[in-house]
Amino acid sequence: MASATARLRAAGVPDPARDARLLLAHAAQVDAARVTLIAPEDIAPEIAERYDNLIALRAVRVPVSHLIGEREFYGRRFKISGDVLDPRPETETLIEAALAEDFARVLDLGTGSGCILVTLLAERQDAKGLGIDLSEAACLQASANAVLNDVADRAQIITGDWFEGVEGRFDLIVANPPYLAAFEMDEVSPELRDHEPRMALTDEGDGLSAYRIIAAEAGSYLTPRGRVLCEIGHEQGPDVRRIFEREGWGSVRILPDLDRRDRVVVAQNPA
Repeated sequence: MASATARLRAAGVPDPARDARLLLAHAAQVDAARVTLIAPEDIAPEIAERYDNLIALRAVRVPVSHLIGEREFYGRRFKISGDVLDPRPETETLIEAALAEDFARVLDLGTGSGCILVTLLAERQDAKGLGIDLSEAACLQASANAVLNDVADRAQIITGDWFEGVEGRFDLIVANPPYLAAFEMDEVSPELRDHEPRMALTDEGDGLSAYRIIAAEAGSYLTPRGRVLCEIGHEQGPDVRRIFEREGWGSVRILPDLDRRDRVVVAQNPA
């Protein structure tokens, strides 16, 4: 594992020791906590070959979640592939804010892996939800994660563009839209730029187009006391606030993540 760590470090991989440990656990099919108990001489040739292949892929910056096929989010396992965004800890800020108030029906715009919708339904056993995504592959992934986490009977997944095909009203509308500006794509990590779906990362414009659509249209799908929660880039708070206020939303708040950076916009009382 030491040589694998050195190889990843040389490739510029952040936290190479952690990734080397996780990939060895996956190759050997053991719990990551037990990896340090495996002596080099106890590693079978087929496991060593599998491990070497995984390290080679990680060295060219394929995300660990893609290599092992899953990622933990809010204490649950989610199947992950190159068709969806890798769930990230900062998105849990949106989950916490959503769970701060009751809801019976939730709409997840751009559902991707389904991690937001599935988590909310798992945490609220009496709630039902609809997830929509432009990508058919993402919808399949979200449906699989709904089954994996035992909420499939309360989660409907459809293919569409934002509110296309959505009917009825919801107590809660959530979204983690593509909020990177086109020029920012040259600055992100190789894991993001080369291995995650570009359409889920950037709008190919200023990174704000999704918020303009949501601010303009979400009010028609909310119950009277409903809320809209969207993840935002940490420098977008003032711009996103203005977008919602210009559309007449009576209450617009920006919530920070654990690093005290702007992360979630909460909007209520549409015009």
